[in-house]
Amino acid sequence: SSVAEFYHQLLIMQKLPVASIGTLGIKKNNKIKKTNLTTLDLISLHQELSEIKKLGINHVILEASSHGLSQGRLSGLDFTTGIFTNLSQDHLDYHKNMKSYLETKLILFSKLIQQNVISDNQIKEFNRLKAISKTRNLNLFSIGKSNSTIQIKSLVAKNNFQQLTFKYNKKIYTIDIPLVGLFQIKNLLMALLAAKLSGLNLIKMLEDIKKIKEVNGRLQLVKIFPNQTKIFIDYAHTPDALETSLKALKKHHGLKPDVVFGCGGERDKKKRPIMARVSEKNAEEIYITDDNPRNESSKLIRTMIISGFKGKEKIHNIAVREQAIKKAIINSRPNGIVLVAGKGHETTQVYKKKVFNSSDKKIIKKINIKKFKYNKKNYTQILNAKIINELLGKKNLKFEGVSIDSKQIKKNNIFIAVKGKNYDGHAFVREALKNKANFCVIKKNLKNIKKNKIIKTNNTINFLNKLAIKKREYSKAKIIAVTGSSGKTSLKTLLGNVLKDYGETYFSKKSYNNHFGVPLSLCNLENYHQYGVFEIGMSRAGEIRNLSNLVKPDIGVITNIGEAHIENFNNLNGVAKAKSEIIENINSGGFLVINKDDKYFKYFSKIARKKKINILSFGMNKKSDAYLIKIKQYKNYDLLHLKVLDNDIFLKIKNTNSLTILNILSILLILSLLNLDLSKIKNLTNFFNLIEGRGRK
Repeated sequence: SSVAEFYHQLLIMQKLPVASIGTLGIKKNNKIKKTNLTTLDLISLHQELSEIKKLGINHVILEASSHGLSQGRLSGLDFTTGIFTNLSQDHLDYHKNMKSYLETKLILFSKLIQQNVISDNQIKEFNRLKAISKTRNLNLFSIGKSNSTIQIKSLVAKNNFQQLTFKYNKKIYTIDIPLVGLFQIKNLLMALLAAKLSGLNLIKMLEDIKKIKEVNGRLQLVKIFPNQTKIFIDYAHTPDALETSLKALKKHHGLKPDVVFGCGGERDKKKRPIMARVSEKNAEEIYITDDNPRNESSKLIRTMIISGFKGKEKIHNIAVREQAIKKAIINSRPNGIVLVAGKGHETTQVYKKKVFNSSDKKIIKKINIKKFKYNKKNYTQILNAKIINELLGKKNLKFEGVSIDSKQIKKNNIFIAVKGKNYDGHAFVREALKNKANFCVIKKNLKNIKKNKIIKTNNTINFLNKLAIKKREYSKAKIIAVTGSSGKTSLKTLLGNVLKDYGETYFSKKSYNNHFGVPLSLCNLENYHQYGVFEIGMSRAGEIRNLSNLVKPDIGVITNIGEAHIENFNNLNGVAKAKSEIIENINSGGFLVINKDDKYFKYFSKIARKKKINILSFGMNKKSDAYLIKIKQYKNYDLLHLKVLDNDIFLKIKNTNSLTILNILSILLILSLLNLDLSKIKNLTNFFNLIEGRGRK
């Protein structure tokens, strides 16, 4: 359905008359006629095709269902092009097994297609299609990562769209597509190939793709609630489709979705417990409900689904679909994701012989909730308690914020008693509790302190690091890590303050860049933060490797290489090598932002390329991705004219110096990578006043 709809949209945008017949109905001349079958019966199909021809429409897109192919409903038709998307478990109540199901699908290609075949060369059925194409002398076109007509080079999720880079006919194209999930991109690319075979111009189609619309009921965003939870609907009613949709949402939004789903009555019963296992692995909270039970017992269907779960703690059994959807939304996490799966575009619910009007989309749109189970504060504490339980097996230890300084303790914080060079934190446990710490993590035995306020551990520094690792695992924030010989704190602080204008941002207010400071900073990264900025320092080799492994940045920045701590190295080469350790831990598909003017630029670039990390540069060098064009001085400020990724940027600042300019250039690159609107920061004067003693003449 998605490929057919995308194909239809592409032809319409190029003003080519087209009709389509399938699951979503019969579409022609901007009108939709509903149908009960994906593939119409033989007589009805030919009647519709005759009417379409009379309207002067010469392009028709047909969805070929396995039932339609098996029953010969498409016999006698000559198809120019056939598209095979994938094969997953479905309709086994009719086909009995997967082998029979596949052979039925392949009837389209072995008997009906006359010219072209399009498919994904990464699916296991591709070799069968390849053999059929060769035997019947059909043209085979494919999408994939390599050895394909269209090669997918990269796909990056950005807010509500994805940035796709692909190769076609030895040329590289990069486009923004307002869809979620790799599978939707693949569907669109197959439609693009089909449209190209229909005679359309590729460049013109790529210009229009940014206007492509979600397919009705296919991973479609329906509503964003006041707690910023996004509610999606999807037609996914097979184990593979459900898994694909859940994984796509997690990858795009950075957290496991909650899911509402059921299974249809009088349909493949074997898939019911399988769908349970798929949802248990890929979803957070799971709501089992009714989905067209037909003549079966809806309670029995739900029981069969639930039998597939290993654990029951996150399962909700709610028969009435509307109530299940509402409960999922009320229980949703702030900034969470809920997927309502199984019905998609459908507008009815079938119980025995009664057909009721029931649209997931309409249900979601009419729900108005003022009070949710979780808010930003209580969910943060609940999630942190969950982390403590995973680490120590202790339940209900809620907190928000971590400190190793008893004087800095705030209400609901935890205090970790760490022994440093000059002080032992155990001496300040009572002070921390007096300042309303929820509890303290200690190693030593202490007298006259309530046991419910204490967590005992063998090594408090190890606990600090383990907590930091867990907090990073649970974070969906975009993480930036900054290292270099000088300017780290200035850049981190400036970037952190700039990012606060775009969303919830965490960055340490001090030079917390060592084996205490970095894990402590990570421990204060909460689930609601959208961005995190961390400073990583070192005095010896190996330290940045260890610290950046905790942080796991999406974007790494190396400001410069200088003689700081050179006493611990033989020369500057040793310093550069130690700083390069950050590159090892940048996340796959991430970016390294480096100073083009620095003598070690090529050295860092070589390491990054070897690790397949993307590289962007800043500097005074005009070959940088971000550089200064000129400065115009006025009485109260300087006006900077900058070039950032081929865009002209003008900024007002005070106290201009070379370090300030380099910091600004690197920040603008980072904002561009995060797909943020640069026009928000026309005036940076106020930000520099926040960095005491730094960035001034």
